[in-house]
Amino acid sequence: MQERHPLQTRAAHGDVVAFETLVGETKAGLYRFVRRYVGDADETYDLVQEAYAAAWLAIRRYDPERSFEAWLRTIAINKCRDWSRRRNIRRLFMGGADLQSAEALAVADDEVGAEDRYEAVEQAQRLHAAIAALPPKLKEPLLLTAIEERSHPEAAEILGLSVKAVEMRVARARQKLSQQFRAGLAD
Repeated sequence: MQERHPLQTRAAHGDVVAFETLVGETKAGLYRFVRRYVGDADETYDLVQEAYAAAWLAIRRYDPERSFEAWLRTIAINKCRDWSRRRNIRRLFMGGADLQSAEALAVADDEVGAEDRYEAVEQAQRLHAAIAALPPKLKEPLLLTAIEERSHPEAAEILGLSVKAVEMRVARARQKLSQQFRAGLAD
């Protein structure tokens, strides 16, 4: 009888080549997920590296019958949560300065027709910032289902929630984003 997940099984037994292959298969998706979670490219790179390092250190506890990507997402979510807590503590001590604000990130563009591009970029930045500002319990299911296009049962497995809880949190996250954008239009 043939093994169902030979690459995952080899990785779970400490095979570096198998693990590196899995890293190669998952790194683009994991980067996108973490980038949407934290909203900062430099921080994203560091968090993705931390997630893979933690995965390698815990590889012997990985169950190859479970999705490697789901297991890795769980680790990445925990790294993102830790990062959020550290950032909140820094803000508390630094007086709330937000270096990721639209004002801090704005760059002048004198090119003809730049207004349209600037507006699109500004909207995308507002969306990234709004998603990054959501509480983790709303942000995580939203990113997994709406952005990563995972099913509610897959998101539930990754987050350790019921499918109904995922559905409810996604609906609340969308409602909160909608309220934020309506409030932004009223300004």
